Amino acid sequence: MILAIVGLFLGILLGSICPLSIPVAYAKLFSVALLASIDSVFGGYRAVLEEKFDNTIFISGFFINALLAAFLVYVGDHLGIDLYYVALLAFGLRIFQNLAIIRRYFFKKY
Repeated sequence: MILAIVGLFLGILLGSICPLSIPVAYAKLFSVALLASIDSVFGGYRAVLEEKFDNTIFISGFFINALLAAFLVYVGDHLGIDLYYVALLAFGLRIFQNLAIIRRYFFKKY
C-alpha cells in the first residue's frame, strides 16, 4: 500500500512539473481511454477487497479496455456516430458501481 501511495505522489509531482497538453483532435480518445483505465483501477481495488485479485487479468484488462474504448471512439468519429457518449456512460456507471461496492465493504467491515 505504501508503494501505491508513493507512486501516486510521484505521479502528481511529475504531472505538475511537466504538464502534458493533449491536442484537441485526440481529447475524446484520451478521455475515454483514461476513464476506462480508472474503471480498471477501481475494479482491481474491488477485487483486492474481495480477495479475488489476479495481476494478469488486471494488467491485460487495464490496457485492453483503454485501447478498445479509444478504438471504438475513433471508429465512431469516422462513421459520424458519437460513441464517445456511450463509452462515457458505460465506464462512468461501472466506476460508480465499483465505488458503491467498495463503500459498502468498508461500512460493513468497520
